[in-house]
Formats: sequence, C-alpha cells, structure tokens
Amino acid sequence: MTGGVVNLRQARKARERAAKKAKGDENAARFGRTKGQKAREELDATRARDALDGHRRTPDDEA
Repeated sequence: MTGGVVNLRQARKARERAAKKAKGDENAARFGRTKGQKAREELDATRARDALDGHRRTPDDEA
C-alpha cells in the first residue's frame, strides 16, 4: 500500500465541493454575463429600438 491514511469525511466534502464548483462553472458559462455586458446589450437594444421607431411613417396614435 503506497497511500497514506485518508479521512473519509474530508474526502467526501472535497468531492462535493468539486461537484458544486463544476456545476457553478457550467452555469456561469451558460448564463453568466458581467454587469458591463448586460448594460452594453441593453444600450444596444435601446439604440436599435429608437432607430427603428425613428423610421416609422406614421406616429403610433394615428395607426
């Protein structure tokens, strides 16, 4: 036997921490965006919406 003594409680907790970290990394890759990225996307959407509204032929109240 080349291995030393293993504390099973510590090994179990380390395994659970690794699983939680892997799940968190997966969620961050899937859903995570920084605050700056969210703000930039919101600004781009607002500009696109304003540009589209500026090209309307008739105002909304006449349509």
